[in-house]
Amino acid sequence: MRLDKFLKVSRLIKRRTLAKEVCDQGRISIKDKPLKASSTLSVGDELVIRFGQKKVTVRVDRLTEHAKKEDAAEMYTIVHEEKLSPSSEV
Repeated sequence: MRLDKFLKVSRLIKRRTLAKEVCDQGRISIKDKPLKASSTLSVGDELVIRFGQKKVTVRVDRLTEHAKKEDAAEMYTIVHEEKLSPSSEV
Protein backbone atom coordinates (compact mmCIF):
# COMPACT_ATOMS: atom_id res chain seq x y z
CA MET A 1 0.00 0.00 0.00
CA ARG A 2 1.22 3.51 -0.76
CA LEU A 3 2.39 5.56 2.20
CA ASP A 4 0.05 8.50 1.57
CA LYS A 5 -2.97 6.19 1.33
CA PHE A 6 -2.00 4.36 4.54
CA LEU A 7 -1.71 7.65 6.42
CA LYS A 8 -5.19 8.69 5.27
CA VAL A 9 -6.95 5.32 5.76
CA SER A 10 -5.39 4.87 9.22
CA ARG A 11 -6.40 8.46 10.03
CA LEU A 12 -2.89 9.39 11.17
CA ILE A 13 -3.28 12.30 8.74
CA LYS A 14 -6.72 13.57 7.78
CA ARG A 15 -6.35 14.07 4.01
CA ARG A 16 -4.28 12.28 1.38
CA THR A 17 -3.08 15.57 -0.14
CA LEU A 18 -1.82 16.66 3.28
CA ALA A 19 -0.10 13.27 3.69
CA LYS A 20 1.65 13.84 0.36
CA GLU A 21 2.82 17.31 1.45
CA VAL A 22 4.20 15.92 4.73
CA CYS A 23 6.09 13.23 2.78
CA ASP A 24 7.45 15.82 0.31
CA GLN A 25 8.81 17.82 3.27
CA GLY A 26 10.80 14.76 4.41
CA ARG A 27 8.97 14.47 7.74
CA ILE A 28 8.28 10.73 7.44
CA SER A 29 11.08 8.18 7.44
CA ILE A 30 12.03 4.55 8.01
CA LYS A 31 15.48 3.99 9.57
CA ASP A 32 16.45 7.66 8.95
CA LYS A 33 15.61 7.35 5.23
CA PRO A 34 12.97 9.89 4.13
CA LEU A 35 10.03 8.36 2.29
CA LYS A 36 8.09 9.58 -0.72
CA ALA A 37 4.29 9.53 -0.79
CA SER A 38 4.45 6.71 -3.36
CA SER A 39 6.66 4.49 -1.16
CA THR A 40 5.22 1.01 -0.61
CA LEU A 41 4.61 -0.04 2.98
CA SER A 42 4.65 -3.55 4.42
CA VAL A 43 3.30 -4.92 7.68
CA GLY A 44 5.97 -4.51 10.36
CA ASP A 45 7.48 -1.28 8.97
CA GLU A 46 8.23 1.35 11.62
CA LEU A 47 7.55 4.90 10.49
CA VAL A 48 8.98 7.95 12.22
CA ILE A 49 6.61 10.89 11.73
CA ARG A 50 7.36 14.47 12.79
CA PHE A 51 4.21 16.43 13.71
CA GLY A 52 5.22 19.98 14.67
CA GLN A 53 6.80 19.69 18.15
CA LYS A 54 6.29 15.91 18.34
CA LYS A 55 8.04 12.85 16.87
CA VAL A 56 6.00 9.64 16.79
CA THR A 57 7.24 6.15 15.90
CA VAL A 58 4.46 3.96 14.53
CA ARG A 59 4.55 0.25 13.58
CA VAL A 60 2.34 -0.84 10.68
CA ASP A 61 0.16 -3.74 11.92
CA ARG A 62 -2.36 -4.10 9.11
CA LEU A 63 -2.89 -2.83 5.58
CA THR A 64 -6.47 -2.44 4.36
CA GLU A 65 -7.84 -0.35 1.51
CA HIS A 66 -10.76 0.96 3.60
CA ALA A 67 -11.25 1.17 7.35
CA LYS A 68 -14.10 2.42 9.47
CA LYS A 69 -13.28 5.11 11.98
CA GLU A 70 -13.41 2.59 14.85
CA ASP A 71 -11.06 0.16 13.05
CA ALA A 72 -8.50 2.68 11.78
CA ALA A 73 -6.46 2.66 15.02
CA GLU A 74 -5.98 -1.11 14.67
CA MET A 75 -3.87 -0.53 11.55
CA TYR A 76 -0.92 0.74 13.59
CA THR A 77 0.69 0.71 17.03
CA ILE A 78 2.42 3.72 18.56
CA VAL A 79 5.85 2.44 19.57
CA HIS A 80 7.39 5.66 20.86
CA GLU A 81 6.39 9.29 21.19
CA GLU A 82 8.63 12.19 22.13
CA LYS A 83 8.36 15.93 22.37
CA LEU A 84 10.90 17.88 20.32
CA SER A 85 12.58 21.03 21.49
CA PRO A 86 12.10 24.04 19.19
CA SER A 87 15.82 24.02 18.30
CA SER A 88 15.61 20.50 16.81
CA GLU A 89 13.13 21.54 14.10
CA VAL A 90 14.36 21.08 10.53
